[in-house]
Amino acid sequence: MIKCVWWAEMCKSRAHRTEGTFTQLDQLQAQQRFHIRQRLRFMVNQYEVHAVAPDGSEGGLLAFAQQKRLAFKEQVTLYTDDIKQQPLLGFKARQRLDIGATYDVTDHLGNPIGLFRKDFAQSLLRSTWHVEQPGLPPVTGQKRSMPVALLRRFVDSLSWLPYHFDFVAGGQPIFSVVKQWGLGDRYTVEVTHPQIDRRLVIAMAIGLDALQGR
Repeated sequence: MIKCVWWAEMCKSRAHRTEGTFTQLDQLQAQQRFHIRQRLRFMVNQYEVHAVAPDGSEGGLLAFAQQKRLAFKEQVTLYTDDIKQQPLLGFKARQRLDIGATYDVTDHLGNPIGLFRKDFAQSLLRSTWHVEQPGLPPVTGQKRSMPVALLRRFVDSLSWLPYHFDFVAGGQPIFSVVKQWGLGDRYTVEVTHPQIDRRLVIAMAIGLDALQGR
């Protein structure tokens, strides 16, 4: 009898967590703009993903990401909040060798959402990434400014310069990621395509910071 009660409570708890995740996904998918801010912590990289308030200021926390340092930077997990009890999504490299690596993006259950990968050849001059989501055409993102791209590429001391990535498919804008001026790494993400999965967009935006220099 005790075992049956325990199992019923476990199923109820799992159902509650799943329902909460779907509520979070609905909230995410309704967003057209995000603010992403990096937290600097010893031995770990962390990122906060916030909604954008009507006045353009930082709104409520939508997701919290954590990436271990000194671990080849091959995996990042995002949670519904900074308590880190309920995963929301994650991305992981298919191989440890980082040149031209492909990163698979999965949901909280490990099911595939899409992928992104770095175009090593084109990135020699201007950083270029490709994003793929089932049911949508391939998306390509590049830095908008070639001079800024070259300065950041060849002058290490200028890696703090802001940048603007435009992601397009067939000439149509899908989303953009803009690194802001100021201390710390802060980004504004704007989504223009209604069907692109916001989890994939957020993963790519965080990947630009966590993986760009690799």
